Amino acid sequence: MNQREQFSTRLGFILATAGSAIGLGAIWKFPYVAGQNGGGAFLFIFIVFTFILALPLMMAEFAIGRTGGEDAVTSFKKIAPNTKWHWVAILGMITCFILLSFYSVIGGWVITYLGKAMTGSLNGLHANEYASVFEQTIANPWISLGVQLIFILITILVVAKGVQGGIEKAAKIMMPALAILFIILVIRALTLDGAGKGLAFLFQPDFSKLTSKAVLDAMGQSFFTLSIGVSVMITYSSYLPRTENLPRSAVSIVSMNIMIVLLAGLAIFPAVFSFGLAPDAGPVLLFHVLPTIFSQLPLGMFFFTAFLIVFLFAALTSAFSMLEIIVSVLSKGDSMKRRKYAWIIGIAIFIFGIPSSLSYGVLSDITIFDKSFFDLADYAVSNILMPLGALMMAIFVSWKMKKSVLFEQLSSGSNISRGIFTSWYYLLRYVAPVLIFAVMLDVLGVWDKIL
Repeated sequence: MNQREQFSTRLGFILATAGSAIGLGAIWKFPYVAGQNGGGAFLFIFIVFTFILALPLMMAEFAIGRTGGEDAVTSFKKIAPNTKWHWVAILGMITCFILLSFYSVIGGWVITYLGKAMTGSLNGLHANEYASVFEQTIANPWISLGVQLIFILITILVVAKGVQGGIEKAAKIMMPALAILFIILVIRALTLDGAGKGLAFLFQPDFSKLTSKAVLDAMGQSFFTLSIGVSVMITYSSYLPRTENLPRSAVSIVSMNIMIVLLAGLAIFPAVFSFGLAPDAGPVLLFHVLPTIFSQLPLGMFFFTAFLIVFLFAALTSAFSMLEIIVSVLSKGDSMKRRKYAWIIGIAIFIFGIPSSLSYGVLSDITIFDKSFFDLADYAVSNILMPLGALMMAIFVSWKMKKSVLFEQLSSGSNISRGIFTSWYYLLRYVAPVLIFAVMLDVLGVWDKIL
């Protein structure tokens, strides 16, 4: 029997797990969602829900991974034998497969822009030209498919090397580099004339502008940015020794995610307000607005290149976890099978993602339920599969697993008190399902007809 790999250090686990969480949600999606929902008030609500909703759910997944000590599917089978609960992990595998299929498309766009920034192709353009450059780039099928494949190949090569030699080693390089580059960007942004308006927008909450829709968006964002509900945390925590302090690790990861969210806001909003642009630009913020801003700064393309490297590192560390979930289930700890399945599943994901990659070009006229292939995949993952997975995790841990087992797992290697444990348990059992259900109604558009 093959001995199961483990993270070599607690730092390696935290960086890898934080890397899984810190990706599109934290660096790309949060700034424009916060911009659309009033800034500071949204940030405050997001942080509150991160600690009362996302943190308990992360600890729940950690408890499953620690108890099972195997891949996500096997862990569910060991904890609840002769039941169908392992389908929650299979749902997570399916979610990660679909998610990586269109996530790699965006990762490819970042690679494309990184290449353009490094070769000077973005220099000297007028503000209105950046939008057309982006549209022409994503409409070119060969460019879109080529860079998507590059992104997938990098992901495959790292995951094929295993937990310590691949994922942990990459995280130890990429995450510190991400933090350092972000700090440099923040320092530059804060030196701009008018940066104070951006700081006020981010840190002076105006709760009079906070709508019920913004509260629900903040609630959903709190667990979307932490990869909750897709078995990522189950898989990574299963690679930990029994002596690891799970609550402390969970708090460290959540805190690191919030720190990156704040750095993203500090890097973007002062620059946006300094140049008199709208903070609610939406998803095009990264590819339209930021190039416009950086092009007008001394050494602007240098800083924009640094931002793209940050974003690429964040995207890759998240991609590693998505592929790892599937590969860990199929390989069962066998290093030879790991390499084989990393390539098989990685290429299958690339093929499955081809329609999403071509959604803005040759397949732009084809829609399903009035959505492009890309938008349909995004909608299915963000609005249905992830919330459903999170809901089932909360129900399984708080209603199916024994309370004594949960306390044993969370107190192993820690000094968690009965009071803190009980608070976590009841948040997970009663509060989290209600909040997740509210999010599901929100993303499905039900609240729009009610509120």
